[in-house]
Amino acid sequence: MSSTSEAESTQRPLELRPTGAWLHRHESSGIDRSAFRRRGWLVHRALAGADAFGLLAAFVIAAIAVPVEDMGRLDFTGELVLFVCLLPCWILLAKLHGLYARDEERTDHSTVDDITGVFNVVTIGTWLFFLVAHASSVLTPSLQRIALFWLLAVLVVPSTRALARLLCRRSAAYVQNTVIVGAGPVGRQLARKAIAHPEYGLNVLGFVDGSPPSKNGSIGGIPILGAPGELRHLVSALDVERVIVSFTDDGADQTVSLVRDLRDLGVQIDIVPRLYETVGSNTTLHMIEGLPLIGLPKTALSPSSRLLKRSLDIVGSSLGLALLAPLFAVVAIAIKLDSRGPVFFRQIRRGERDQVFRIYKFRTMAEDAEQQKHKVKHLNMHSGDDPRMFKIPNDPRVTGIGALLRRTSIDELPQLVNVLKGEMSLVGPRPLILVEDDHVRDWARKRLELRPGITGLWQVLGRSDIPFGEMTKLDYLYVTNWSLKEDVRLILLTLPSLLRSRNAF
Repeated sequence: MSSTSEAESTQRPLELRPTGAWLHRHESSGIDRSAFRRRGWLVHRALAGADAFGLLAAFVIAAIAVPVEDMGRLDFTGELVLFVCLLPCWILLAKLHGLYARDEERTDHSTVDDITGVFNVVTIGTWLFFLVAHASSVLTPSLQRIALFWLLAVLVVPSTRALARLLCRRSAAYVQNTVIVGAGPVGRQLARKAIAHPEYGLNVLGFVDGSPPSKNGSIGGIPILGAPGELRHLVSALDVERVIVSFTDDGADQTVSLVRDLRDLGVQIDIVPRLYETVGSNTTLHMIEGLPLIGLPKTALSPSSRLLKRSLDIVGSSLGLALLAPLFAVVAIAIKLDSRGPVFFRQIRRGERDQVFRIYKFRTMAEDAEQQKHKVKHLNMHSGDDPRMFKIPNDPRVTGIGALLRRTSIDELPQLVNVLKGEMSLVGPRPLILVEDDHVRDWARKRLELRPGITGLWQVLGRSDIPFGEMTKLDYLYVTNWSLKEDVRLILLTLPSLLRSRNAF
């Protein structure tokens, strides 16, 4: 973008086209975004409807599955009407648990994050309904029916919520016009991530920075919209819904004034914290006399925490191996029929506390792939910018069945054996080969305090798409912010992440 005068700079944003891939597709269809309401309005109502539908479905199925002759003074129709009348109380209980506000506040919020809240709401609501019904003598449901309703609701409501979110993300109302304050390295990194992941629904309009690193009006194709002093006007002119405050050359007082000035405009404000490299999912916010403090968890896992993590690994890997045994047999036959060589590929990896072990995978390459490595070295996608990693798109050494196994991550499943043996964990840092591990130094070696995992932050957020340096930072954050809840969350997020089209070289 060519440089413009200051007078022209306030007009140019009105002509900006969205950068998000999702909105590009819908603009080409002639959709007028101004006709839609905002994300919060859309998602709140969609989730409330999903909750009502899920609860009602669970109630009807439980009533049909467990018929009871003496249900009090109401027949089935009366029970159904009464339950429908009580649905607003369930919705209110869910609202008190914060189950409708998170999607507007957090870009990465998913149904997996709701599971604990949904469990609490269904449990509390079910037994309150049971007690009130018995106390009033209007309805006397059996304990068996109540238990079945509770179980069904715990399973059905998250499913209807996931469907509601999927439908919402197909709507133009879900996309939020976003401005990033600060065009420095952190701001640019945020912009790249938002554009690369349209599922977040962030339409990056541009940067706001009084001293941008580039004077030609844009950075990496993303325009500089103006200085922080113009932000209030930009929010109104561009229908901005989210402002992400990164780091600028402005003083702290000016940034605080900027944030305060935006609070009355009805926009979502996100602030990148100082020392953000150390802040993970298990950090807490508390106050001392009005002064907010971010609390970092202790990095050393207690014996009980290690026992819990190991117990989850044993149970999960044992069940996985038992349930997937037929699939293992089919894959083994397919590999044998497709090419010469063993079914399994074993390779030395660096494990917990610098120990080495042999990782198990289904073989996806030709038998002599290691001998051919020097012939394909020039195809390494990281050779120009990051030689620490060796990843080749469309590697000619990969077999026909191997390409399918890699794309679906089925080739990783034999690592369940490593988990059962105690060499790996279901969730953990990425297991590196020794050559890659040689490049991990200083604070980043903290990643070796836990067993490497079949999945982890690196798997959920990008697999081969994540640069080496960022991958080690993610592993550091995982290890220093470990919690059992986060492990369960990452396991649940792994399946949908595998269904998305990503590289796995």
